[in-house]
Amino acid sequence: MRADVQQVADGTYLVHGSNTNWVILTEADAVTLVDTGYPGDREQVLASLTQVGSSPEAVAAVLITHAHNDHLGSAEYLRATYGTPVYLHEAEVPHARREFLHQVSVGTVLRNGWRPGVLPWAVHALRSGGTTPVPVTAPQAFPTAGALDLPGRPVPVHTPGHTDGHCAYHLPGTGVLISGDALVSGHPTSRVEGPQLLPDMFHHERPRALASLDVLAELEGGLLLPGHGPVHRGPVRDAALRARERAL
Repeated sequence: MRADVQQVADGTYLVHGSNTNWVILTEADAVTLVDTGYPGDREQVLASLTQVGSSPEAVAAVLITHAHNDHLGSAEYLRATYGTPVYLHEAEVPHARREFLHQVSVGTVLRNGWRPGVLPWAVHALRSGGTTPVPVTAPQAFPTAGALDLPGRPVPVHTPGHTDGHCAYHLPGTGVLISGDALVSGHPTSRVEGPQLLPDMFHHERPRALASLDVLAELEGGLLLPGHGPVHRGPVRDAALRARERAL
């Protein structure tokens, strides 16, 4: 199964899975994989590595923006099969172990089923493993502050609200922001295109999610790689402020 792989900058690839994106950062023979899609996206995750000339054995680390099933899907598979370390913000580590779950409930989805796009999205999520248990047995907090010693030299940026430990990843050298679900450019349950917050039901704490847009607005860059939706080109600051304006 071929994945929808888009090269957006030197050594930087945005991959569109089934309603969720992940990012591959390449450097020489090693790669950093940011997020892993739904459990049902595994073949596409592996295929995307092949398509950029790499392999699962070459993944130096998996970085997770947040531990929702549609981003965490194959993290434990890669850790258990290839010994790949899985890194998250320290507040997200217990979430990845499933000591608790900050994820929209089935009941909340059903109560919002009248909204356009919600029921088709929910059916797809269920079929893709959206409620399948996918805990990471040994997730790790970032080993150092600042830029990580990994391909792409990503800098974690704590952006809580969607979950307590949500992190974006900033690549100052290339002006790239991997924003996860703190700032997206589309979603099957949204009728809006372009920079936006996800619909309210997806956020653990919406006020903190709004505040995190102000954090992102302080970052330099012109290339936004979101967890959902297409690549967005233009100042990251403008994208974050536009999303905040739309959310108020």
